[in-house]
Amino acid sequence: MASISLKNVYKVYPNGFEAVKDFNLDIEDKEFIIFVGPSGCGKSTTLRMIAGLEDITSGELKIGDKVMNDVEPKDRDIAMVFQSYALYPHMTIYDNMAFGLKLRKVPKEEIDQKVREAAKILDLTHLLDRKPRQLSGGQRQRVAMGRAIVRNPKVFLMDEPLSNLDAKLRVQMRIEIAKLHQNLGTTIIYVTHDQTEAMTLGTRIVVMKDGVVQQVDSPQSLYDKPGNLFVAGFMGSPQMNFQEAVVRIQGSQACLEVAGKNIPLNAEKSQKLIDGNYDGKTVIFGIRPEDVYDDPAYVEKAPVYFESTVKVYELLGAEVFLYFDLLEKSITARVDPTTTARPGDTIKFTYDLDKIHVFDKESEVTITN
Repeated sequence: MASISLKNVYKVYPNGFEAVKDFNLDIEDKEFIIFVGPSGCGKSTTLRMIAGLEDITSGELKIGDKVMNDVEPKDRDIAMVFQSYALYPHMTIYDNMAFGLKLRKVPKEEIDQKVREAAKILDLTHLLDRKPRQLSGGQRQRVAMGRAIVRNPKVFLMDEPLSNLDAKLRVQMRIEIAKLHQNLGTTIIYVTHDQTEAMTLGTRIVVMKDGVVQQVDSPQSLYDKPGNLFVAGFMGSPQMNFQEAVVRIQGSQACLEVAGKNIPLNAEKSQKLIDGNYDGKTVIFGIRPEDVYDDPAYVEKAPVYFESTVKVYELLGAEVFLYFDLLEKSITARVDPTTTARPGDTIKFTYDLDKIHVFDKESEVTITN
């Protein structure tokens, strides 16, 4: 059983740069945790501290009940899969997968059993006699995972394992990794900057920025209820639309004034703005592309609508992205492919008023989702 606990963990380099600041997280046994964020946010550094490849400046790391701060990487019962496959080119796939076990003086019969079991799970049995150069990128990455699986570790650490693969292979490997987690039932910590990978794989996601944890939650909660402006903009593709708006309150009703029009908010959202004394203040209004509608039947019934000229039309088969401006801010709408809108057309559009997000302009913290 491998629960992991990080308490007040910092990583400060000799030049004074703080790569990770006050990182706190409790990971339960068998969880699939994703560290996500832009390049340089500290996610790989945190993973390397868990692996023992980076020293922890201050704070405490526990795996199970044991403090691991000063334990050697080889004694932590973890296996790491890197972005580069790091296979030995002169060895067969079988020998690559068996190498770590041979170093540990595991009996030959046991090595053979473990390698063949892992090869079966990863569909590598027919490739065991080949050399890495004879394999595709996806196959090599599966070998790298096989090498980790044979050790039967308590924890898998994966550092952007799919970033070297093409788009189609990445989708296939995402499915493989999800199946692997179900079959093995081990704890996995997975680093990526790709929020699609994060949304599809993780039981919980840790969103990081500038070495600081922004929010920890399930994929759906992060998407529906982001805790701040950064998380709202980072999770989701295309990203959430943002617009400055002025709050207007009359009695128990709050509206957001955008482009000279008032967008009415429901009772729950109105109350949050009233309680926060936001009347007359400028806030950031957010709406996801799928909650922007150009369907005339919907627009005509809406309490408020806007007009704009379509700049770009992108057909993705099952959906269409429309790009247009409102107050010089670009808006993306994810609409039905039956839309008649094309570049140069002036369209009327409106929002799903229940899906509006409002953020404090100064602190960037969410006021209401």
